[in-house]
Amino acid sequence: MKAGMQLLLAENLKTLRLSAIAKHLEEQLRQAREKRCDFDEFLLGLTEMELQVRGESRLKRRLREANFPLIKTLESFDFAAAAGLDGRLIAELSGGEYIRQKRNIILAGKTGTGKTHLATGLGIEACKQGVTTCFISACSLVNKLVEARTQKDLSRLMQKLARYGLLIVDELGYVPFSKEGAELLFQTLAQRHERGSVIITTNLGFGDWTQVFADPNLTAALLDRLTHKAQIINCTWESYRFKETMKMQNITEKTHKKG
Repeated sequence: MKAGMQLLLAENLKTLRLSAIAKHLEEQLRQAREKRCDFDEFLLGLTEMELQVRGESRLKRRLREANFPLIKTLESFDFAAAAGLDGRLIAELSGGEYIRQKRNIILAGKTGTGKTHLATGLGIEACKQGVTTCFISACSLVNKLVEARTQKDLSRLMQKLARYGLLIVDELGYVPFSKEGAELLFQTLAQRHERGSVIITTNLGFGDWTQVFADPNLTAALLDRLTHKAQIINCTWESYRFKETMKMQNITEKTHKKG
């Protein structure tokens, strides 16, 4: 291809916002000449590359906008240490059918069992499938809702939250809410009933949720909506962090004895 024509083609590609093709055009042309590709094969290869790069960019954007505290995948979860956890169930959930059916997941259990890791891993899988996702702690969510109401911006925030295909509310139960905060959280979660999926991690059994929401009637109404057709996973195995602490303590004690 003549230099002038190649420059014009590069400009056209930029105008059409085919940035990946424009970036790799020279390399792709060289490879096509070496392999003596047919025109249709060459064009197909270019478009596939553009689609791949765009897909990777969209995934990066969804992961960034989801605001995960750490990128923890399901592949990195230690299923062997989670006695009683059905790995096949998690694999099934990772396929995202629960999102398409507008169902919820509740991960309940004591601190350190990997509830947040599982929720994050499922959230990452949702992002890979093109689902807009939001990860937020229950405390942060309540603070945002109360602040939005104070600033008369609650409607906009509620609409934004409603648009997410998956809302992950982490660490529900660690901090009790004010009456206003509890009511706003109830409103946020209730409006997603059969409209959008929620994943909740909590250290409380359902009978103890009144410690957070105070009002028994409000708690009962919320649980009725959240648990309807929900997948409830009880994380009853031993804390990972506790096991790691005990392991390090044993190593230290053995080292001191040898010394």
